[in-house]
Amino acid sequence: MRIIILGSAAGGGFPQWNCLCPNCARARAGDPAALPRTQSSAAVSTDGRQWFLLNCSPDIRWQVEQTPDMQPRRAVRDSPIAGVILTNADVDHVAGLLSLRESQPFILYATGRVLAALADNPIFAVLRADLVQRRSLSLDDPIALQGPTGAAGGLTIEAFAVPGKVALYLEDPAAMAFGSVAEDTVGLKLSEPETGRSFFYLPGCAAMPPALAERLRDAELVLFDGTTWRDDEMPASGAGAKTAGRMGHMCMSDAGGSLAAFASLNVRRKIYVHLNNTNPALLADSTERAALEAHGWQVATDGMEIEL
Repeated sequence: MRIIILGSAAGGGFPQWNCLCPNCARARAGDPAALPRTQSSAAVSTDGRQWFLLNCSPDIRWQVEQTPDMQPRRAVRDSPIAGVILTNADVDHVAGLLSLRESQPFILYATGRVLAALADNPIFAVLRADLVQRRSLSLDDPIALQGPTGAAGGLTIEAFAVPGKVALYLEDPAAMAFGSVAEDTVGLKLSEPETGRSFFYLPGCAAMPPALAERLRDAELVLFDGTTWRDDEMPASGAGAKTAGRMGHMCMSDAGGSLAAFASLNVRRKIYVHLNNTNPALLADSTERAALEAHGWQVATDGMEIEL
């Protein structure tokens, strides 16, 4: 099983188009310790021929052009992208679907709640119903992935609810938790039955309740939400008013952060994805990067490849 990190930054990428925070300034200056990153997405394959995207970033066209495995190879109209699996309906995870509209068949996997949000927005009708099949993921119900021709993908996928919130454009300010329900944010477990290998993908997760901790315990690989270092990072940096928790994300540091939450879980390899442009851990020479590496974590970069 091969995994390619197509994009490792949170919404807006790094540097972000309208941000002059110290991180973004260093990235624009070409500082090698501040590598630019596109918006969060990954791809997985067991055979190198059929690939399944984990979320579909607004930067997907650029990511395809930077990744030979994602490029056409058999015909004038062709793509090895057999399917797209969504973890939520956030703009930075679904907007790239609009770039996959060129009469190319693939299967779109998401919870019923996320599929309904896409169906309610007529712009997503550019994904022709006769070419792009939509398949609903039921929580805690593993299914075998397939490509658009029915060919087996060699993988099973299990979607499970994680703490989070409904996409920003779907929030109901008058409702408890802004109207969020369990299907709004999911984590994914992808397994290869032939080898017994598996990994977890959670680019958005707001907390680590005991049930989730037990699910991840002793995992071979976890790709986890690395949006911010501190919960108050956005307000403290002047880049925004919302805390990480308000945005549906778990910070890295502090007593309630992911570094502490994973300390006793015995996960063999831990990689942060979905890093916000304000996160000092983006910088290879920062004390924050050194601290997370001391806890056994890596920070994803665009183009990183992992083989299980």
